[in-house]
Amino acid sequence: MKIPFFVLILFVAFPVQAQMQIEKPWARATAPGARVAGGYMIIRNPGAGADRLLSASSPASAKIEMHVHINDNGVMKMREVSGYDVPAKGTFELKPGGAHLMFMEIKRPFKDGEKVPVKLRFEKAGEVSAEFHVGRLGESAAPAGHQKH
Repeated sequence: MKIPFFVLILFVAFPVQAQMQIEKPWARATAPGARVAGGYMIIRNPGAGADRLLSASSPASAKIEMHVHINDNGVMKMREVSGYDVPAKGTFELKPGGAHLMFMEIKRPFKDGEKVPVKLRFEKAGEVSAEFHVGRLGESAAPAGHQKH
């Protein structure tokens, strides 16, 4: 089979970026009146090149910020960051006490068992959709029984 020349040019000019894999996306349930919620996941990059999570959005909140916890002379503090680097053929984990998404000005409390839609925007892979499963208030790990996105 002969492949037309213009098709070959497209593959050379626009190399295909491997889709980022989102594993165990979850958030904690929130107390009544809460205005923020934390989101966690594992980002798996099967590609040969590094990528970077640049932003996230959800209809469940006014905005989503990316945060990390840092130890400042023995005091743990939370800081907003501009993105998370995901190494080639590697992973980056967002977890309680570490890097995480912060849903700001949530529109209503997150309830145990519901799902929150999130759009993640990567520098190279583009937009990836995920459903964050909501676990119990105070949960420290992903709820059991949900899969990759």
